[in-house]
Amino acid sequence: MRKLQRGRPTEYLYGRNAVAEALRGRRRHRRLFVAQGTEEHARVAAIIEQARRAGIPFSLVPREELDRMVGSVNHQGVVLETSPYPYVELASFLPPGPTSVLLVLDHLEDPQNLATLLRTGEAVGIEGVIIPERRSAGITPAVVNASAGAVEHLRIALVTNLGRAVDELQEAGYWAIALEPGPQAQSLFVAPLPRPLVLMVGSEGRGLSPILVRRADVQVMIPMFGRITSLNAAVAGSIALYEIVRRELVSEMSTG
Repeated sequence: MRKLQRGRPTEYLYGRNAVAEALRGRRRHRRLFVAQGTEEHARVAAIIEQARRAGIPFSLVPREELDRMVGSVNHQGVVLETSPYPYVELASFLPPGPTSVLLVLDHLEDPQNLATLLRTGEAVGIEGVIIPERRSAGITPAVVNASAGAVEHLRIALVTNLGRAVDELQEAGYWAIALEPGPQAQSLFVAPLPRPLVLMVGSEGRGLSPILVRRADVQVMIPMFGRITSLNAAVAGSIALYEIVRRELVSEMSTG
């Protein structure tokens, strides 16, 4: 939830994992609120200590006060008043490192799918994420919570035009990999995945837009062996991210 206080935009993050990771992240925090009666719980006590070491004031308040701040969500007795998510510029990903991996999400509107991909991306150590300004889920407190706070350690760029953004990344040396089934698609598990690369993942219903598929240097798909013919965006993207990491590990072992 975002509010405006004294002319400054304010967000209220909630959930123990999300708040703990946010306290380690890049935002400017204003106050930690803790539900009365939870402060002696080991996890909550650790969060209070994190805030204390960072010089962030905290208040013990009735649980109902937290409910008023964030609504009918499971806040687990902790809410952090903080600044909005600090998006970065696309230029911050240029020039690429020799093994850089970026994730481009094409109008992913489901917050849970977005959160899952962000959590996986952070877990595998990607360089960053690019999402469009319109017709896409943004980095809301709900997404932060669903990602268990992983988003607080990622650099995410908002762009007005994904096609132009991919063009700029390719010109800088990134390979564009489209995760999209089709006649030209190769199996993810045998296709070349040269680094530095940009993995492009489409939305839940429409998939990857044709304008991005046409820009791809390599188009890949995940082979299906059962009766269903597709996976949702979060599962498919997560499989692809781990295959990219697996290739790098195999390469390191073979040359080491």
